[in-house]
Amino acid sequence: MAVAALPRTMDALSRRAATLRDSLRRSQGNTDGMVAILGSFDHRLSALEAAMRPTQVRTHAIRTAHENIDRTIKAADGILSQFDLVRRAEAAILRGPHEDLESYLEAVEVLKGIVRFFSSNKNFKSSEGVLNHVNNLLAKSTLKIEEEFKQLMSTYSKPIEPDRLFDCLPKSLRPTKGDHEADGGSHSDHPSKGLETAIYRTPTLIPPRILPLMNDIAQQLVQAGNQQSCYKIYRDSRASALEMSLRKLGVERLSKDDVQKMQWEALEAKIGNWIHFMRIAVKLLLAGERKICDQIFDGVNFNTGHCFAELTANSVITLFSFGDAVAKSKRSPEKLFVLLDMYEVMRELQPELCLNICFCQIEEVFEGKPCIEMREAASSLTKRLAQTAQETFADFEDAVEKDASKTIVQDGTVHPLTSYVINYVKFLFDYQSTLKLLFQEFDSGTEAESQLASVTTRIMQALQNNLDGKSKQYKDPALTYLFLMNNIHYMVRSVRRSEAKDILGDDWIQRHRRIVQQNANQYKRVAWAKILQTLSVQGAGSTGDLSSSGVSRAMIKERFKSFNMQFEELHAKQSQWIVPDQELRESLRLAVAEVLLPAYRSFIKRFGTLVENNKNPQKYVRYSPEAVDQLLGQFFEGQQWAEQKR
Repeated sequence: MAVAALPRTMDALSRRAATLRDSLRRSQGNTDGMVAILGSFDHRLSALEAAMRPTQVRTHAIRTAHENIDRTIKAADGILSQFDLVRRAEAAILRGPHEDLESYLEAVEVLKGIVRFFSSNKNFKSSEGVLNHVNNLLAKSTLKIEEEFKQLMSTYSKPIEPDRLFDCLPKSLRPTKGDHEADGGSHSDHPSKGLETAIYRTPTLIPPRILPLMNDIAQQLVQAGNQQSCYKIYRDSRASALEMSLRKLGVERLSKDDVQKMQWEALEAKIGNWIHFMRIAVKLLLAGERKICDQIFDGVNFNTGHCFAELTANSVITLFSFGDAVAKSKRSPEKLFVLLDMYEVMRELQPELCLNICFCQIEEVFEGKPCIEMREAASSLTKRLAQTAQETFADFEDAVEKDASKTIVQDGTVHPLTSYVINYVKFLFDYQSTLKLLFQEFDSGTEAESQLASVTTRIMQALQNNLDGKSKQYKDPALTYLFLMNNIHYMVRSVRRSEAKDILGDDWIQRHRRIVQQNANQYKRVAWAKILQTLSVQGAGSTGDLSSSGVSRAMIKERFKSFNMQFEELHAKQSQWIVPDQELRESLRLAVAEVLLPAYRSFIKRFGTLVENNKNPQKYVRYSPEAVDQLLGQFFEGQQWAEQKR
């Protein structure tokens, strides 16, 4: 079956192969015909392209011409617009800056832009003429801007009234109206503890809205080459305003001779004012001047530091001259505290010395190399005040020990020198922190507190030495000891009640309390030994033993009379003496009573009967023990005997 079907299959395949070959021949013929047609099209297109090439060239030329025409028109428009800008800017320049300064400055900037435009397009025929015209306008504008700058500086460089400055101070430093009218704004010399955190408001020297305009003007002047003119106008205007502000405040230049001629009260008031003025000058006026100087010349190629240094130089010299004159004047003890006040304010105004202070300082105001002389002058004055204060300290110590006043306090009370020195020392302790800084100026290697303790101890010892000398002027030894007791007790009590206690220490207090007690014992011994001797009859027992003891009735009478006379003398004298401290006075009376009354009672008990039967017994027993005790209560009160009799 399969073999029989094979011929048929082969015939079918042969027929299909023949059909396929016939199709391929026809397809090849079609392809050859298409290639021939396309070749013909290529030939025709090449001919067409060759025919159109001249047209394309002409079209490109026309397009280029159009582009050139557009550029020319645009350039012409640009030039015409520049001419229009020149015309409008010229009108503004000719009107001047006074009416509308901002528009004027804008016109100047426009002219500068026009110069740049024509300088970069010098191929225009009119460039040179336009440039000349515009440069002439700029030259005129510079003169007018300079004049306007001068006018603005004059208008806004007026002195600040003192009341405006006082309003910028912390409340604690503002003088009352009465104070200001009385003495030019004097204030408490010694600053409070809270001063370090006090807030100062920098005064408005020039309105903020004017500052940007001034900055623009300064920029224009400097760019136009008028830096020196700008410098001089600003310096002279602001220097004058600053000096007048200080003058209105009361600042004046004084020499050493001027200070030397002043009465102490007048000088003290001026020093108080100066301390106040220094804070106002540095923290308000100079800080304000620095601020506006930096703002006006911000971004300007200008020597701001030199300008500020020059405009403030005369005012700073005037301020410092007074401090310098005081530091160089003749030293005296009362000047120590004002010297410390002056030194303190100078330290306060120098931040490298007062690191916790956070407001305007000399180092901040006078920063930069141009102001180095100002900083050095401030530092020099601070050291000179410290030196004078330290020398005055030494003078005081020496003066205390050598005080040769012949004043004798007749009642043995506290000597004026003692109260003066103690008050002086107590007042010094209000300046503890300042004194410690002062000591470190010259001896940074020693602990400041130990230096203060050493100086205080020396002053107290100098006073004690002087009191020892003064005590020898008394003819009555009892009053000598009472005087020493009173004065040293006053020293001890004052130290215990002041900050000096922490510096001198408990050892000093205990040692001097013993000295007080020693003098009290010596007084008691010297003043009362004789009268106690009168009441002492050795070997005598009772009145029945008189014959055997050798004590006669007459001798007893004489003893009673002697006691009366001695006690009255002691009362007359010592009731005029004074022990000013109540506790010490009562203690001393008690100490006397403890030895006198038992002895007197014993004497009356033993020998009173011998005189009781006499015709006039009160002649001998004039005072009962109770009366003696009562009269002892009048001792050391400083009362006159006549008053006691009444």
